[in-house]
Amino acid sequence: MPKAVQFNEYGGIEVLQVVEVPLPEPAEGQVLVRVRAAGINPGEARIRTGSLHERWPATFPSGQGSDLAGTVEKLGPGVTAFGVGDEVAGFTDLRASQAEYVVTDVRELTPKPANVPWQVAGSLFVAGTTAYAAVRSVSLRPGDTVAVSGAAGGVGSLVVQLAKHAGAEVIGIAGPANHDWLAAHGVKPVAYGEGLAQRLREAAGRIDAFIDTHGDGYVKLAVELGVAVDRIDTIIDFAAAAEYGVKAEGNAQASSAEVVGELAALVADGALEVPIAAEFPLAEVRAAYTQLEEGHTRGKIVLIP
Repeated sequence: MPKAVQFNEYGGIEVLQVVEVPLPEPAEGQVLVRVRAAGINPGEARIRTGSLHERWPATFPSGQGSDLAGTVEKLGPGVTAFGVGDEVAGFTDLRASQAEYVVTDVRELTPKPANVPWQVAGSLFVAGTTAYAAVRSVSLRPGDTVAVSGAAGGVGSLVVQLAKHAGAEVIGIAGPANHDWLAAHGVKPVAYGEGLAQRLREAAGRIDAFIDTHGDGYVKLAVELGVAVDRIDTIIDFAAAAEYGVKAEGNAQASSAEVVGELAALVADGALEVPIAAEFPLAEVRAAYTQLEEGHTRGKIVLIP
């Protein structure tokens, strides 16, 4: 029987299990995908601990994961958009992608360009659509300066590149270990920590927009720096968004196969790099989330079923 990641109660990494499950059967408008790569995301860890229960409750046993890339194994009735053997990337809204097989709606899939690696294609959905929506939300124009917190993380590393693609000058807030990577992508690196506000003022003079991918006080900092609230977006600090009236646009505002396809095309053309920090087999899902939750990873961590 195929295997899938599940958890039966809220808790730490120890509640994650890899269990045998029945092979899913695609219904009308669906396909069965053999998963070749599934990215993991901080939001999934927060769902598992129960800290997002009010916003996104789990029902048990719960599967896990949205991002996926793989090959179409079986077509449900009425499916003509894809054929068996097609290579696809996309997502599922059923918390089920961290598995050997997943059933997903054809509207949640896009063809995978041949030159995009599996681990990259399987990491595009959550981080990529979140970054896409965040950059769009702050209305960047050529010549604008935007600061990005968590600039080398799974989302932040894509935000800074998409912001550059929009013509903005980008300041990336990150630890010194990531400064060379940021600089190589045309981003001005600034270290986080005490004295950050002054370092940002010195680096930019004027900051027109701020994208927060980290939380922990960055929204307040952006307001104190004089950034207009309609040009501040946080993908994580919903309490601060409510308190200060800033935007909280992310994955939900760009959750479509069309956006995944657009991002995959940028990767295929060499215009977007998706850094892959580590790959783990499905059986080592606990180790993968242990590394993720340490919070110092550049780019994406991927499960390879």
